[in-house]
Amino acid sequence: MTTSFASRHAAGLSIVCALVLGGCSPGGADQGAAAGGAAPPAPVGVLTLEPGPATVVSELPGRLEPTRSAEVRARVAGVVLQRSFREGSDVKAGQLLFSIDPAPLRADLAAATAALQRAEASMALARVEADRYEPLVRANAVSRQEYDKAVAALRLAEAEAAAQRAARDRARLNLDYASVSAPIAGRIGRPLVTEGALVGQGEATPMARIHQLDPIYADFTQPVTELERLRSAVERGELRRDGGPRVTLVLDDGSEYPLPGKLLFAGAEVDPATGQVTLRAQFPNPERRLLPGMYLRVRVEQGVEPQALRVPQQAVQRSTDGGGSVWVLGADKIPVPRAVRTGPAVGDDWIIREGLKAGETVVVEGFQKLRPGAPVQPTPWTRPGAEKPAAEKRATGDPVIGDPATGAPATGAPATEGSATRTGS
Repeated sequence: MTTSFASRHAAGLSIVCALVLGGCSPGGADQGAAAGGAAPPAPVGVLTLEPGPATVVSELPGRLEPTRSAEVRARVAGVVLQRSFREGSDVKAGQLLFSIDPAPLRADLAAATAALQRAEASMALARVEADRYEPLVRANAVSRQEYDKAVAALRLAEAEAAAQRAARDRARLNLDYASVSAPIAGRIGRPLVTEGALVGQGEATPMARIHQLDPIYADFTQPVTELERLRSAVERGELRRDGGPRVTLVLDDGSEYPLPGKLLFAGAEVDPATGQVTLRAQFPNPERRLLPGMYLRVRVEQGVEPQALRVPQQAVQRSTDGGGSVWVLGADKIPVPRAVRTGPAVGDDWIIREGLKAGETVVVEGFQKLRPGAPVQPTPWTRPGAEKPAAEKRATGDPVIGDPATGAPATGAPATEGSATRTGS
């Protein structure tokens, strides 16, 4: 029994050794070497820098303001009888808005008219008396003192008539003010008083507000340091300005307002609390889509930089202190980090101020595949939505239109059964 167990144990060891030796065959040795050898270069997307013109755009916070704004107030005291407009509608200058009870004002006008007539009658009598005394004083029929009194009475009567005439005109104006009209054209808001309210008693009661919305202003702020830097860049020739800057609005939903505006002025003083200067732009608003008080962003084309180096924003790595760096590909295809100083953003790119030169190649995609000192396999990077070059499509296995090597038919040509099979295989 012992001999039989030893024989079986020896036979089992023989089988295990045979399996181990089989794993050490030439084919197995090659696989082990491949597994333990160096990894192939990691594919990364790269971009070679080429200088070119870039429009420098600043996006700044702003707020909309009406071009004209008027507060409609009661100019005479009385009870509101009628409102003659619809809330939120557009009104014209001079359009009737409210009617105040005119009865007391008509009575005041009648009293002022009567007082004027009385003053004019007294003035006529004083003139007749002065005219009568004039030849008599020349003939020494009356004293000079009597004549002077008659002339003075005439002048007092003329002054009284002028005062009563002014009072009559004031009463007539007050009667006109009972019809409250729009001082400017624009969009009127909700009424601030209702029918039956007593207005103008001791103060000019606000009744409504009118805002002129077409065109409309956009007030926005810009740091004075950035403004000075842009001016210096223009003076040095680094930034070119062709005519006035183009101004556009970015709405809350991220869409761009379709109608461009124009820059009117830059403020003459700097806010000492924020170090910013206020600028104003004007935009057409025919559909009244823009309303006063809206907060939005204003895009201002500051100028064109003729020889700008642009790098995609995703290629710039940010440190905790806000500094930027990129991976630059050397001649040995080994990427090395390099610190850069970025300028303004242009679309999805940063303009590089320092750290890079034209002709250098930077890594844009595949950062997670980079290893210190390890070479990479560079592949030309294309922007999202852009067509890839044919060579890159062949390298990645994508079909190339009109290329027999990939089996993709030309544009407009029907795909044959064989080509469809190759494409789908």
